[in-house]
Amino acid sequence: TMMGADLLVLLSDIDGLYTAPPARDLQARFIPVVDRITPDIEAMAGAAASELSRGGMRTKLDAGKIATAAGTAMIITSGTRLSPLLAIERGERATFFRPSANPVKGYKTWIAGQLEPAGRLTVDAGAIGALLSGKSLLPAGVKLVSGNFARGDTVAILSPEGREIARGLVAYDAADAVRIAGLKTTEIETVLGYEARSAMIHRDDLVVSHAGGEQVVGDQVT
Repeated sequence: TMMGADLLVLLSDIDGLYTAPPARDLQARFIPVVDRITPDIEAMAGAAASELSRGGMRTKLDAGKIATAAGTAMIITSGTRLSPLLAIERGERATFFRPSANPVKGYKTWIAGQLEPAGRLTVDAGAIGALLSGKSLLPAGVKLVSGNFARGDTVAILSPEGREIARGLVAYDAADAVRIAGLKTTEIETVLGYEARSAMIHRDDLVVSHAGGEQVVGDQVT
């Protein structure tokens, strides 16, 4: 994730992304272009459906979120046809994922690229607004701490509905995070017994994942 590339091609046993797993839903529609991978897009992926695609479409979309956030376009197409890369050049069916217009680079790409966060912090609406405006995550906005993580681990930040909105390197281990969740900055030292950082995750160590959702309009996701 520290390297740059213009395009990532993932080969699958199906020829791209559909509105539902086509093997189980005959009404599933093919999606040729995805502007951004949102929870609605992820819901289309379903679960792993075959031995040829052990990680399933969900895992491919996880890789796509990392790639597109870093400014790399992605294509998912069938790897079962002869010369699949030449097939893309010929214009055969494939789903194209547009790269972010404002890609994160280097250090923050690495943070966003951790496929399995060590823990999760559920935050309130006020904290979400602060994160989307570029501010740090303070303990006061944290409502629930889950996972067994150490200081410096990557954790996911979730909305009250469970939607991932950001990832970052946490400044506290899980035990201390539980103790200070919901507290004002001025109360942290009294509870922990030592002078500590004011932010649960500093803005320099944080990458916002989703600021909102998109809708499928016709055959294109916008």
